[in-house]
Amino acid sequence: MINTKHLPGLGLIAILAILIVNNPYTTLYLNGLVNDSYPVDSPSDALYQQIVRATEKYDAQPQDAKIDRVWKAMPGYNGVKVDIKASYKKMKGGIFDTRKLVFKQIPPKVHLDDLPPAPIYRAHPDKPMVGFLINVAWGNEYLPQMLSTLKKHNVKATFFLEGRWVKENPDLAKMIAADGHEVGNHSYSHPKMEMLGEGKVREELLKTNEIIEATTGEKPVWFGPPSGGFRDKTVQIASELDMKTVMWTVDTIDWQKPSPETIIDRVMTKVHPGAMILMHPTDSTAKALDPLIKQIREKNLRIGTVTKLMDEEHILKIDQQIEK
Repeated sequence: MINTKHLPGLGLIAILAILIVNNPYTTLYLNGLVNDSYPVDSPSDALYQQIVRATEKYDAQPQDAKIDRVWKAMPGYNGVKVDIKASYKKMKGGIFDTRKLVFKQIPPKVHLDDLPPAPIYRAHPDKPMVGFLINVAWGNEYLPQMLSTLKKHNVKATFFLEGRWVKENPDLAKMIAADGHEVGNHSYSHPKMEMLGEGKVREELLKTNEIIEATTGEKPVWFGPPSGGFRDKTVQIASELDMKTVMWTVDTIDWQKPSPETIIDRVMTKVHPGAMILMHPTDSTAKALDPLIKQIREKNLRIGTVTKLMDEEHILKIDQQIEK
């Protein structure tokens, strides 16, 4: 046994170090650290390096919501980052598979709710999704076919309902909501909103919200002005009633009763990520809807409600590839 009573402080430290290094429990602990780290010069290490390289392709910075000079209010978009450790653990068989990459979503600092009231004409241009905006004040006979087509393709749209129409057609309004579609405010009597005084604007919006909520149980959070007419004060009042004002990016002009082929051509020549596609319940639109959904999806674009389109979720485009 070593007598340390008369050893100086440094000597004591040196002896303690020797004892620690020769302690079998220390050896076991150090071995555990080595085993938990990523292997070197092995197939698994090559896998780790492949995952690291994937970050160069897939990592993206978040983008803040902003007021664009042309497109007015635009939502933000999450950034993404490859979770290297989680991805490595998921692929621990030694094979790199992009389908097993694990990602973290990184939210932006500025959100749509942080912006001053402004109309919205499109979603974020990097989001591979579009939305159907269906204004309803007439066209009852074509709604069942449109709803059937949307259900067939599992597509959810946003129906902007006129309050007066809801009052007169509660069963159709309930059918739209029951199918899981989003319901928006399209005014009560379809006036020229840009010509109304503040009191009348507020009355039109409140009356519509009340009848929609009483009929469908849904509280509108989006306002679609009739014929796209509004003033800055219209947008401000809608905001005070907890609604954002939505316009459109692509117009089918289906109220002019074009052929279904014309509607499809109008949309497909202009559609792009983040687009909002305006339509109405017409015979031509009902017939065009099925091929339109198929062609939009062939462009690798999803179709969702305005709410889904405006959220910040980053939709990943992953190569379906396995590397051995």
